[in-house]
Order: sequence, then C-alpha cells, then structure tokens
Amino acid sequence: MRRKRAEIATDPVAFEAFYRRHVDAVTRFLARRVDDPHTVADLVAEVFIGVLDSAHTYRPELGNEIAWLYGVARNTLSAEKRRAFKETRLTSRISGRRPLATDDIATLEERIDAEQPARRAFEAMAELSEGERAVLELVVIDQLTVTEAATALGIRPGTAKVRLHRARRTLQHLPFVMEGTPG
Repeated sequence: MRRKRAEIATDPVAFEAFYRRHVDAVTRFLARRVDDPHTVADLVAEVFIGVLDSAHTYRPELGNEIAWLYGVARNTLSAEKRRAFKETRLTSRISGRRPLATDDIATLEERIDAEQPARRAFEAMAELSEGERAVLELVVIDQLTVTEAATALGIRPGTAKVRLHRARRTLQHLPFVMEGTPG
C-alpha cells in the first residue's frame, strides 16, 4: 500500500486516478472553510501539488488516504491563512499611500527638519496640564492672541492669561515659550 501512495508522485495515471477519486471531497472540505470560489479552486490545486510533494509520507496504519489528504488540505489552508494575514497586514500598512517621488521625499525631509523645534516643544509641553498646554500651543505654536486662544478653548481671557503664565514659568528654560503675542 505504501508503494502505491508513492506511485502517485511518479506515475501520472496513478495520480489522475487518485485525483479523480478525491477531488470532490477536498473541494467540499475547503468550501466549508473558505467562502471565495477562486480561493477554493486555488487551494484545491495547491492540495494536490502538496500531495505530489508528500506522497511518501502517507502511512496507511495511521488512517485512510482521505484522512491523510485532509491533513494535507489543513496544512495548505493554514499556510494560505498565514499568507492572507500577512498580506492584509501589509495592505493596511500601505493602503492610501502612494510611492513618493525623490523630490517629494526631499521636500518632506526639509519640512520635518524645519519643524524639529515644534516637535521639541510638544515633547516639553507633555509635562503641562491639559489647560496650560492648550493655551501655550495656541499662542506660541499657532500664533493666536491670548484672547483668541481663550475663545478657541471656551474660557475667559483672564483664565487663559493665568494658564499661559504658568506654562511659561514651567518651561522658561526653552527659548520658544516667551514667543507669541500678549493680549
């Protein structure tokens, strides 16, 4: 019996008979697990390619050939799921993105370099309370007046002035914090 299984890997007639005997069962097995007909067809083909590669591993004492074939099908399906997961993860990482031209990359690098002081400012402001940070961002980074910042935050101008004063006192070691317009 073992020799017969090995024959399917080398004898086209034996393989065709094996294929015809089991193709419907393999198709049903995969159709119960996959809902795309194209994927099912591809997986059926991959299972029988896998059969050619692993015919020598069939052991009749461990079960009939359909059980062994379902094992091949499960391994093929598992490999497909891993591949699909990686593809989905990669697609989600790059979806909505277009490849950048060299000029675009250079422009973005210049912009990133130019914004480095602002990034340092945001990092330093992490130690402030939310209210102090919001006023400081609006006045120093976004260049609003204190009154405009108060309006944007829905607070009184006096409250905004106090928060700005506290934020500047906390971050006085940074040169940018004294920038911005009063009022």
